Amino acid sequence: MVARIYRPSKTAMQSGKAKTENWVLDFEPSAAKSIEPLMGYTTSSDMKQQVRLTFQTKEEAIEFAQRNQIPYRVVEKQPRKVRIASYSDNFRYDRAAPWTH
Repeated sequence: MVARIYRPSKTAMQSGKAKTENWVLDFEPSAAKSIEPLMGYTTSSDMKQQVRLTFQTKEEAIEFAQRNQIPYRVVEKQPRKVRIASYSDNFRYDRAAPWTH
């Protein structure tokens, strides 16, 4: 029952950064998921996977885990790589691949 403390990354569906500022503590799965034979649903007997706590800072999350004697690991966010591109770069004469319709 190891807890993971991390900052969630932005969703790929939108360009906004909502829900990425807080730190999240959730538990790693301790039991494998299985398929329920009658309906085919994926089930698990691990109820701690449903717990997801949010904190303002990383220190608050670590302090909560230590106070409740929960083993934890902190996952730092990778720096975001921003590639600057211009629409006019699609039509440059020295483009690596020729532009065609």
